[in-house]
Amino acid sequence: MILTLTPNPSVDHTLEVDGLVRGEVLRVRATRAHPGGKGVNVARALSGADVPTRAVLPVGGGGGAELSALLGDLPRATVPIEGETRANITVAEPDGTTTKLNAPGPVLSPAEIRALLDVVEDELTRGPDWIVACGSLPGGATADFYVRVAELAARYGVPLALDSSGEPLAEAARAGSVALLKPNHEELEELTGRDLPTVGAVVSAAREVLSWGNEQALVTLGGHGAILVDDTCSWWARGPLVRARSTVGAGDCSLAGFLSQDGPPDKGLARAVSWGAAAVSLPGTTVPTPEDVAAHETTVVAEPEPHQRIDRL
Repeated sequence: MILTLTPNPSVDHTLEVDGLVRGEVLRVRATRAHPGGKGVNVARALSGADVPTRAVLPVGGGGGAELSALLGDLPRATVPIEGETRANITVAEPDGTTTKLNAPGPVLSPAEIRALLDVVEDELTRGPDWIVACGSLPGGATADFYVRVAELAARYGVPLALDSSGEPLAEAARAGSVALLKPNHEELEELTGRDLPTVGAVVSAAREVLSWGNEQALVTLGGHGAILVDDTCSWWARGPLVRARSTVGAGDCSLAGFLSQDGPPDKGLARAVSWGAAAVSLPGTTVPTPEDVAAHETTVVAEPEPHQRIDRL
């Protein structure tokens, strides 16, 4: 069973337009609403593949009620908050270009933060196989929030997978004890403070992050696939070219794919890229079904050529 934590969930509204023109009145061809937040997306993708999962998240106000309704029967533990669960907007164009407008979300009180961590601890006592902590932090949460989650995970012997960005990611990565870090290319560049134009540079940066006391790094590269690095080897995988409909949530589905089964690292990486490619081909933040994933085979290369440029893979 995989436990997910989304401290700043959302309702994600997707608007499909023929083209985004600033300052003009645009006709929307289709609208969709999905439950959002990175950990929520991971849980939805896992649940759709019949992988037991349980989501922990705060909910509040009318947005929280809408989010709860959209989640349907997804197993979850919710923490009531006074603030309003945020709504995000994605504008999707036919060529796959997506423009995201992400609201900051509510401000949680110290008591609400404590209640959220208490629920996480209670769920950890049940012995999940993983805890997956994802996304931005709400107001009121300090940058060391994920460090505190890592400490709880270590206390109960549950491996932590972390997918965040900015200071919260840096704090947790530098504190160590993360079993799997999942930055994208830009987030890894920000985390290490340098450009990473080649495969070798990505692998070197990932190894630096692992030297801080972490175990594995899964670096997603958008249309260029993903690179997995541990202390012994590196692997690169890329799926077939797909017509992108929406890139929102693709990295979350990649993480879900990687964690969905036990097995050797290269097989997990292949699943990650297949799940991510399937998600990109779907509208909004729709999560792929096993049938969608099966259509996207991948090739995995161990110890890829280090001088290959990322933009030429």
